[in-house]
Amino acid sequence: MSTIAIIGAGPGMGLAIARTFGSRGFDVALISRTQDKLDALAEQLGEEGITAEGFAADVMDRPSLAAALKAVKARFGAIDVLEYSPAPHAPVPGVITAAPSETTVENLQPQVEYTFYGALEAARAVLPAMREAGAGTLLFTTGGGSVDPIPMLGNVNAAAAALRNWVINLNKELTGSGVYAGHVAIGVWIGEGGPAGIPNATPEQIAPLYWELHEARDRAEAVFTG
Repeated sequence: MSTIAIIGAGPGMGLAIARTFGSRGFDVALISRTQDKLDALAEQLGEEGITAEGFAADVMDRPSLAAALKAVKARFGAIDVLEYSPAPHAPVPGVITAAPSETTVENLQPQVEYTFYGALEAARAVLPAMREAGAGTLLFTTGGGSVDPIPMLGNVNAAAAALRNWVINLNKELTGSGVYAGHVAIGVWIGEGGPAGIPNATPEQIAPLYWELHEARDRAEAVFTG
């Protein structure tokens, strides 16, 4: 049985990605900050015939993230697909948005910690085993501003663009290894209630893109614009 570990799992995109892979035979490891919420998602997936379990960790607490991924491997065995897509639906201390001219080291650093450094820690935790096995997929998600920046999200976009650059470069390094790294840029508002004039899409519309990217293994990036 193959396993996907979803970092940033929640009732929106995380759940939709879990269903996309779980319906194709994957066991699902759900990782985010709150164990009770993870347990509820795992129970919901279990009622749909998908084997899932939650592992609490904070992407800004790198030792806790590494420990959670170690626990996933102890529970399910090898992690075949890692998907990294944390999104601060609730306030995260120190994580704020700023326009490019208002970006400072102080408000950029938390964005880098959240978006980029957490992804690095996650990749380092699973990549050696994937390389040894000669197979594996690493998928990393950002907003579309990593490709086409939005002024109101100057610091967010800068951190996301750094992650995108690293992912594409990592995929080049992994050529021929059997391991693949891909970046997903979501250029729409997810769900209802977005700003006027911004296109929106449901998690269920976006999630199949992750399976397509996993299966294709010949592109380093996919952009969803609706």
